[in-house]
Amino acid sequence: MTTLPRPIDFYFDFSSPYSYIASEWIDALAARHGRTVNWKAILLGATFQAAELKSPVSYPIKREYSLHDFERSARFAGVPLKNPDAFPIPTQNAARVFWWLADQGGDRATQWARNCLRAYFARGVDLSDPQQLRQLAEDFGIGADAAEAVWNDTTWKLRLKQENEAAIAAGVFGAPFFMVDGEPFWGNDRRPQIERWLEKGPF
Repeated sequence: MTTLPRPIDFYFDFSSPYSYIASEWIDALAARHGRTVNWKAILLGATFQAAELKSPVSYPIKREYSLHDFERSARFAGVPLKNPDAFPIPTQNAARVFWWLADQGGDRATQWARNCLRAYFARGVDLSDPQQLRQLAEDFGIGADAAEAVWNDTTWKLRLKQENEAAIAAGVFGAPFFMVDGEPFWGNDRRPQIERWLEKGPF
């Protein structure tokens, strides 16, 4: 009996520019090697707290470099990115909608994730603004009222909390974070190592 290759777990945050860049290449990379991808929306704030970390832009000495590198890394990857006026932002509402869609099966959750990431980092749509997120949900075909009902529902608040806890328990402390055959890779810049692993196995 043939054993199918394990999916790649892809942990991302809607307010992470490196997650956005990685989201544009991870599925194609996985597909070239016969893999699928499990997208997992998390909140960096939860992982930072568990790891006693802070966002790099919260440190004055790192802020300007980080903002510069976000745009440079996107240009290098051929991905459109303009640093949003509001950054970072809380993204729990978009993440709750993601998990609601994920439970319905199919690829709508992944489509929603890509749509939100592109809206925020390429068009400046503020995902933390309920009205802008409502409009994004309406344009996506979910319906503004349905999306708002989801992000205010205790069920999906708890689900996101559980997913954050599961990610932390798995050793996730940042985003993007990848698990490939149980091997952890942190960061958009780990793409060459991930590709090497998928091509030839452990190194």
